[in-house]
Amino acid sequence: MAEISVNIAEREYEPTFGDYVALLKPRVMSLVVFTALVGLVVAPGGLHPFEAFAAILFIALGAGASGALNMWYDADIDAVMRRTAKRPVPSGRVEPGEALAIGVGLSGIAVVMMALATNLFAAGLLAFTIFFYIAIYTMWLKRWTPQNIVIGGAAGAFPPMIGWAAVTGGVSVESALMFALIFMWTPPHFWALALFMKSDYDDAGVPMLTVTHGRRATRRHILAYTALLAPVGVWLALTSVGGPATLVVAVALNLWFLKGAVYIWRRSEADAEADKYKVEKAFFRFSLLYLFAHFGALLVDAALRFGGAI
Repeated sequence: MAEISVNIAEREYEPTFGDYVALLKPRVMSLVVFTALVGLVVAPGGLHPFEAFAAILFIALGAGASGALNMWYDADIDAVMRRTAKRPVPSGRVEPGEALAIGVGLSGIAVVMMALATNLFAAGLLAFTIFFYIAIYTMWLKRWTPQNIVIGGAAGAFPPMIGWAAVTGGVSVESALMFALIFMWTPPHFWALALFMKSDYDDAGVPMLTVTHGRRATRRHILAYTALLAPVGVWLALTSVGGPATLVVAVALNLWFLKGAVYIWRRSEADAEADKYKVEKAFFRFSLLYLFAHFGALLVDAALRFGGAI
């Protein structure tokens, strides 16, 4: 990791509570918590409400720990990217050593307490997720290969499996498909962002696909991964955790997502530059709705099953 250009020791600044919250990447944490909650709720069986709350809390702590460790290690490249320069560590509001200590401390608390609250398998899966995100993705893949977000996307796909494992003590086809949905969604989601943030990755020296292969190739990859993603959502809807709500959402949103991917694939760079990447930005925003809607539909179907069983 390169030396951070900000000399924090010379600043008269006391970090605020908000700075430490930002260190944990709360927006990313919200997606982790939501998908983990869905995995926990739709899993067969059930947990005592207190155990379920504890499981989600410790998954959230694990996600926050990952965010802090990622911000500690990536402070050098975050400092030169417009999208990340104002984060607590690169901006000098939180010292790197503090971020490291918080990340390691929260990781330990999250994993140990997860084991005590649920089971060893769920705790081990949480520990592996933190390790994968920091060691495999952040420290290795992100700076080494344009496939960084493809392989590294697994880290963000584990939470529903952890939620499922907290209840069942294992994995299943259903939890694997929830994993696959997020795993296949991650590349088109981030590549759409990279299309209109390419200069950031250029400046930071991150080998994002837009940097190494260009925007034209990135557009083709977005279309290919979106096409591969579509059957996953439909397959998930046909499993024991799916139902009419999930099926309708999967069919409708995947058709819309595919339409957007085709539109992006057909666009020239001249078109994109002319409207300041309006289509790519819209696709990126829709991708967030896409994932929340899929997992929200699983909750709706779970509620319908519960209501029918009463």
